[in-house]
Amino acid sequence: MTDKTAVHTTDAPAPAHTFSQGVRKGPFVQVSGQGPVDPATNEYLYPGDVAAQTTRTLQNVKAIVDASGASFDDVVMLRVYLTKREDFATMNDAYGKFVEEHTTCGVLPSRTTVFTGLPREEMLVEIDAVAIVTQ
Repeated sequence: MTDKTAVHTTDAPAPAHTFSQGVRKGPFVQVSGQGPVDPATNEYLYPGDVAAQTTRTLQNVKAIVDASGASFDDVVMLRVYLTKREDFATMNDAYGKFVEEHTTCGVLPSRTTVFTGLPREEMLVEIDAVAIVTQ
């Protein structure tokens, strides 16, 4: 597969703007930044709760990875954008629990964490991913 294709799933929120949930080109999958949004209602969830927002955000990332034909074991990189430095430990605990639960191959993805402002005030965390499809 050498064509660039959009990845779409109803198991993750629809993009609010002019971009794809994810893009696959050959074996490479890039997941757009996801937030703590319910895919059924497009409502932002868990105001003020960075742990719950991290878990919901990772569920959205995983749904797009799955829809691309990859699995969470194919994720090689996760980038976490966090609004408050003081939320790092709580985010990290929720992140670690989710990633360890969904990584079965024994090799955790690489990660970068950046502290920044996000597009919506209620968003405490945003996460994107890169996966390489191995099957």
